[in-house]
Amino acid sequence: MAVLIDPPRWPAHGTSFSHLVSDHSLEELLFFADAADVPFRAFDHDHYDVAERRYDDLVAAGARPVTPSELVRRLVAGGLRVRTPDRTPKPTHVLPGLRAAWQELLPAQPGLGKDLLGRWQEPHRHYHDVRHLAQLLGAMAALSGGTPPRPVALAAWFHDAVHDGVAGDDERASAALARTSLEAVGLPPSEVDEVVRLVLLTIDHTPDPGDVDGILLVDGDLSVLGLPPGRYHYYSRGVRLEYPQLDDQMFASGRLRALDGLLSKERLFGSVAAREFWEARARGNLDVEQVRWSKLVGTT
Repeated sequence: MAVLIDPPRWPAHGTSFSHLVSDHSLEELLFFADAADVPFRAFDHDHYDVAERRYDDLVAAGARPVTPSELVRRLVAGGLRVRTPDRTPKPTHVLPGLRAAWQELLPAQPGLGKDLLGRWQEPHRHYHDVRHLAQLLGAMAALSGGTPPRPVALAAWFHDAVHDGVAGDDERASAALARTSLEAVGLPPSEVDEVVRLVLLTIDHTPDPGDVDGILLVDGDLSVLGLPPGRYHYYSRGVRLEYPQLDDQMFASGRLRALDGLLSKERLFGSVAAREFWEARARGNLDVEQVRWSKLVGTT
């Protein structure tokens, strides 16, 4: 059981890069990298890409030098290799499916769909982008056994349409955008009201127990928490990158409040199906991330 590093042989950005992995657990890799001041932005599902200038000091910190082939062999043997089909997709890979989904949802309003996709592709987004939208729609399809009701699908498209990194304000602005946009294209007022109501539920993710549509949207939105650990921590990395103005201490304090709120819930998911799909893995993922940020702010 060890943290491993291969030689810096992969050229990029005017230097060469090594891969830093653990053959034991992803937690071991994350905690080692944090202690060695390897930036979280260098994390990529099952490894960190580290520049040549860091090689010697990472070896001195305890990373064991190995050949590239041995590194891959031991990563696979440890069950930690995240293969390409299981990785977070590239944004360009999900766009055709999203365009097709919008065509089915509101075929007479291609301009609105184009505007929304433009918002979801804003350059400051790292997690709350088209991949999150695609993952949410896929999760809701899995939970509903097919196509979710149109107001729920529309709420998914609008729920993070405004994303400036201000919790609560973003959701309220997204709900306002949903109202003006859907009223402008002539949707029935009752349906517009329902979309707005659903978008606002994503502020605190606590729908009423009998709110079937609200539970579907919220469970789908939180389904990222129950992804396999490599995917989950890549999501966590994306969230961190959306707050470049905050240093790690400030970010960790805010993130810990969010994690504590989630972990304090008796149940993360409102539906039986979502709990069966994601609850256990989600709690494990949240526990690991909570320990990471707690270490950084010195609360463990």
